[in-house]
Amino acid sequence: MSEESKVGHSYLARTPQEQQAAYDDWAATYERDLCAMGYRIPAMAAAVFTRHVAPDAAPILDAGCGGGIQAEPLVAMGYGPFTGIDLSEGMLAIARAKGIYAELRQMALGGRLDFPDHAFAAVLSCGTITPGHAPPESFDDLIRVTRPGGRLIFSLRDDAAQDPAYPAALERLTQAGAWRPVFATEPLQSMPYGEPEVFHRIHVYERAG
Repeated sequence: MSEESKVGHSYLARTPQEQQAAYDDWAATYERDLCAMGYRIPAMAAAVFTRHVAPDAAPILDAGCGGGIQAEPLVAMGYGPFTGIDLSEGMLAIARAKGIYAELRQMALGGRLDFPDHAFAAVLSCGTITPGHAPPESFDDLIRVTRPGGRLIFSLRDDAAQDPAYPAALERLTQAGAWRPVFATEPLQSMPYGEPEVFHRIHVYERAG
């Protein structure tokens, strides 16, 4: 299966079980395949994160951590400890082998996460809260587990294929006073050599309270 078809297959999953199976099957070559497609989100997210999150902010949640590609540059910069959560046990196995997470747990976004209120100083989520993967309701509980004043850094699609429910969720939570927008990049081609029509922005929000 080609890199492009593996990406497409992951987005065609109709249930969490199908999505988990797709990523379990892809885990061994996931990072190699995306890097061959010019995957830019982890590097851009790390640059934004280091600008907006203090070096001593801890602990940090990597929500939808996959194999850990987005946490690696931040760990190298001295950030952590990191807790990673992901739906796919295959992806978690890849992350576990890197030895960069203090804790890794199989957990799905979209419902109530198995963490107490205000558990994390910052949250990172790359390429996860997107159509066909984690739903827009994921933001609600990520805010809950973030400490007041903590930053949430995440990628969000910014192209014609984006589901309007996702930007609507950002606005709903802003209007409700749950968080405030701090920064967003300009749209960037996230996989220019494989899916050139796909664009994302990296967003920074601050949890209210």
